[in-house]
Amino acid sequence: MATAIQFYHLLTTPLERALPKLLEKAYAGGFRTLLVVNSEEQADYFNQLLWTYDPNGFLPHGSMKDGNPEQQTILIVTQEILSDFPSPNKANLLLMTNNSSPEHPELFERILDVFNGNDPKATEMARLRWTSYKNNGFSVSYFRQEDSGWKLINNDK
Repeated sequence: MATAIQFYHLLTTPLERALPKLLEKAYAGGFRTLLVVNSEEQADYFNQLLWTYDPNGFLPHGSMKDGNPEQQTILIVTQEILSDFPSPNKANLLLMTNNSSPEHPELFERILDVFNGNDPKATEMARLRWTSYKNNGFSVSYFRQEDSGWKLINNDK
């Protein structure tokens, strides 16, 4: 099965609020997720956030610091870890939040590329990643965040 790439253009809420909802959908869909963040500090932040963002919610997750990465349904890593270990938790969904592309996108069933649409540099970098994926034959789609939720804007298969 070919890897599907989905771009998520954040406009109305910050990553800290949008990310748990995207992870909830992935978890409910039966995906094992590898979440790529910018730094160890951000990994620690999201590791804590996912335990506390919703008193009634539960997302099983951990970071490399927690050990046993292969047992984590949602594993939080940095780009350096992804480069050294493309899928330490045998993920089939890769969620990128760090404005970069994986070295081996074909290892995943789906890639979610989440970027801050209020940052011109992040938007330009997302356009470059879109073009690269498309030129390499991947199916790409683009969702824009609106007050009512995510709206599919472009589905280029």
